[in-house]
Amino acid sequence: MHSKNGIARRRFFTTAAALGGTAALGSALGPEAAAAAGEAATTGFGPVTVTSADAQYGELVHGVNRRYVGSPEAVHLVDEVSQVAGVVQAAVTAGKRLTVRSGGHCLEDFVFNPEVQVVLDLSQLNRVYYDAGRRAFAVETGAQLLDVYNLLYQVYGVTVPGGICYSVAAGGHVSGGGWGLLCRQLGLIIDYLYAVEVVVVGADGKVRTVVATSDKDDPNRELWWAHAGGGGGNFGVVTRYWFRTPGATGTDPKKLLPKPPREVYLSALSWPWESMTEERFSRLVQNYARWFTAHSAPGAPELALASFLVLTHRSSGQIAMVTQVDATVPGARRLLDDYLAAIGEGVDVRTGAVTRQFGEFGPMAEYAEPRRLPWLEATRYLGTTNTNLTDPTFRQEYKSSYMRAAFPARQLAALYKHLTRTDVTLPGASITLSSYGGEVNRVAPEATGYPHRESFFKMMWMSLWNDEAEDSAYIAWNRECYAEVYADTGGVPVPNGVTDGCYVNYPDNDLNDPKYNTSSTPWHALYYKDNYPRLQRVKKKYDPKDFFRHAQSVRLP
Repeated sequence: MHSKNGIARRRFFTTAAALGGTAALGSALGPEAAAAAGEAATTGFGPVTVTSADAQYGELVHGVNRRYVGSPEAVHLVDEVSQVAGVVQAAVTAGKRLTVRSGGHCLEDFVFNPEVQVVLDLSQLNRVYYDAGRRAFAVETGAQLLDVYNLLYQVYGVTVPGGICYSVAAGGHVSGGGWGLLCRQLGLIIDYLYAVEVVVVGADGKVRTVVATSDKDDPNRELWWAHAGGGGGNFGVVTRYWFRTPGATGTDPKKLLPKPPREVYLSALSWPWESMTEERFSRLVQNYARWFTAHSAPGAPELALASFLVLTHRSSGQIAMVTQVDATVPGARRLLDDYLAAIGEGVDVRTGAVTRQFGEFGPMAEYAEPRRLPWLEATRYLGTTNTNLTDPTFRQEYKSSYMRAAFPARQLAALYKHLTRTDVTLPGASITLSSYGGEVNRVAPEATGYPHRESFFKMMWMSLWNDEAEDSAYIAWNRECYAEVYADTGGVPVPNGVTDGCYVNYPDNDLNDPKYNTSSTPWHALYYKDNYPRLQRVKKKYDPKDFFRHAQSVRLP
């Protein structure tokens, strides 16, 4: 019965938003039907407590990374914002260690680890709607990105430039800064964040709910700033966000967020590993790096193009690249063709279709010849063909870096060495280079909690495997490759003229460990750079008891 009510609730609010809110419901359905619909919408299942005695417990104590499975005393599911404070207060009063799950995509053990006694599950807190009072779109933290895109675009013709993965929830994605294929054109999702609602715990142990906005005179503005890229699980429980384009005026929701491209070109090409020499590999990777370092200034016409190059381990058979171009800009197809030619220049290896798994994506053979698709269809396709999200057996390991320049020769040599190692067979190991810069870099590093505003592409070390017996091989490969690529800077990508730290939404506990981070740059400087002391001051004001914490949470000053 509970799940049935939850589904009905989600469907109602999608319909209500589509009709313009409860006033429109009244005119569309008639006052009696509208009243009944409104009553049904506000009657949720209430806080539900699940323990190990319940059949569903096993599905609620892990996320997408099956390396981390918790054993909390209880999981509390909520479906109304008003229910959150009570769950948090009970945990505070009882002295219980509480963590929060929104979409289950935390890649480290921050949510599920042996110390956690209570998990607050926000996955059913998933409404998306236009809030006329704030002139902004409200997104509850359990809302999955594809649901957000569907509602915003199909009803209002607008979007927010969030991530690719369809089932990632807004909660952690937004607080970590977000990334997606539209970021070069439109900026990050946090660049449209107007307000955030947070349940916090005071020094007296009392829980309260705070709404913080970007308004200059808002006394809680620093809490908004911290949630615009300052990382999840640091300051309180986010219950919802509100999005609006900065400076947007009027009350027409269709004009309060950016419009995505009406159509896009989508391309997927591969290079066979069997034809790759070190020279050809280095040329391919450097071509990618140089193209984005040269074509990523804010306002540049090339910002209509986004691309990610997946450098798989040789045992997978193919290197692959996916490219998306706004098909509505002048010369869009020529931009795509020129880009593909530039990436392949001097490589002298014939490209083909992507016929094998590459990184987190399945084969894309039908896109060897670029296809022109409606934007939402392309977004839905890329988001749902992600086996990382659909295979419930995957175990995972991640690392990251931001790049401000082309690769030094020694880094290219290290990448090639580890991707072609023959002492291991690791088809699930990969390094993805993702386009960046453009409108992301128009915003100053200190304007939001997210500081990485001077990079042109980012890198993700990702290993996916199914068998626990392979843990040591995949984890060791990730560590050894990463350490050698950044050997000149203590095994990590310290902020300098070439690299620019790490992405907090690809968390990596190794950054805390002096065995793997031998630099003088601590983990928090890799994630937050010069913004960290300010984040600490926000922490002291809104979470002075350090109730919300994990292995890489912002520390009290």
